Amino acid sequence: MNHSVRDINVCVFDAYGTLFDVHSAASQHSSVLGKLEQPISTMWREKQLQYTWLRSLMGVYDDFWTVTGQALDYAMVAHGICDSTTRENLMNAYLELGCFEEVAEVLRKLKDNGFRTAILSNGSPNMLDPVVENSGISELIDVSLSVDSLQLYKPVPQVYQMACDYFNVDAHNISFQSSNCWDAIGASEFGMQVVWCNRYSQQLDRLPAKPHFEIKCLTELLTLLGID
Repeated sequence: MNHSVRDINVCVFDAYGTLFDVHSAASQHSSVLGKLEQPISTMWREKQLQYTWLRSLMGVYDDFWTVTGQALDYAMVAHGICDSTTRENLMNAYLELGCFEEVAEVLRKLKDNGFRTAILSNGSPNMLDPVVENSGISELIDVSLSVDSLQLYKPVPQVYQMACDYFNVDAHNISFQSSNCWDAIGASEFGMQVVWCNRYSQQLDRLPAKPHFEIKCLTELLTLLGID
């Protein structure tokens, strides 16, 4: 992989798993979920993503809040939990996901060095706006771009084009960061300079394109961009 990101005007971030810890929703209710916290959270996330891909293939769109709820329903029933209060609490927790610890500092340094910043997410606006506000990073993000305006989910190319259109720049002038390998590969195939934030030491997916860079946390992005 390459050693530095060049000719970048804009830094675009995936939201869930990259800026925000999707598993913090379940961890907020660990006292109720007990030993089922991790398996429910893992299945919830897996089904959430699967349902977006399947909807895109079928040509059927429901917003990410609906998809997230249906994925949670599957995970809860699969683990023998049928409790409307727990469901409601877990869904509401998705609006207050915790940021990874380095996120605010990284975004602040990017802004201090003149980079424009954006979120490009499957999340619908009614999900993204609260989580950005509640996490305290709203002033560090220029715009949150949602697939909801297209009614298509990542990794279709039209989603990545949204960032190019908004900032009026070519794909290769955007640094795209995602902790989801499939998303990173989608952006790479589209033509962005892509940084895969491989937080959990996952394998590289066997797909036609590859991320240009691999890091363990977003702090390493600053080095790639030449920021002290």
